[in-house]
Amino acid sequence: MVQVYRRRIRAVAALAGKVLTQGLALFGLAALLGLVSGSHKGGDDALTDAQAAVASVEEAALYEADPALNSEQRTLASYLARRYRVAADALETLVRESYAVGRQWKLDPLLILSVIAVESSFNPIAESGYGAKGLMQVVPRFHLDKLSAHGGQEAVLDPRVNIRVGAEILQHYISQTGSLESALQMYGGAIDDPESRYARKVLAEKERLRRVLQSSVERARI
Repeated sequence: MVQVYRRRIRAVAALAGKVLTQGLALFGLAALLGLVSGSHKGGDDALTDAQAAVASVEEAALYEADPALNSEQRTLASYLARRYRVAADALETLVRESYAVGRQWKLDPLLILSVIAVESSFNPIAESGYGAKGLMQVVPRFHLDKLSAHGGQEAVLDPRVNIRVGAEILQHYISQTGSLESALQMYGGAIDDPESRYARKVLAEKERLRRVLQSSVERARI
């Protein structure tokens, strides 16, 4: 028990540093306080918490691999910050995370950003009447298995966790249907829509972002 507790404290300390450096202190510190306050739990629960903390630290390594935004990412962050009236530094964090998650799940980061734009307009605490929450409007009760790897359903409002779980869901739908359009319709809860309006909306946003990047490249050549 003592060894588990010590491992948890080390994991929490490591996670704290990464959370604070990424500007997600509000969400991250809430999770950390939950881990520490749970130190009175039994051995099995403590081990589960420790493993979740370690998993979070391992995921955060994707941030560390490429902490600085490249010119493409900066262009996207600047454009999205203006379009959706969100703080530029917050958008930089979300763009960086979308690229990291895109590498993890083999998804185009522009697609991830487009789903976020359509679902929540980059509001990390958005909630629908149906119970969908966060940037990618994940419904916790349907995806408890995925959220459990990140500390439970309360983590759904952590922007980083929300993007990761949302991307995992989307990739699962792509594998299941074999079609990006069908996968998007499933994600939007509109699989029976013959006009595929949700998918068209997301893909139109993705095309808009592609044109923004293309224009930026063309201006740089002048």
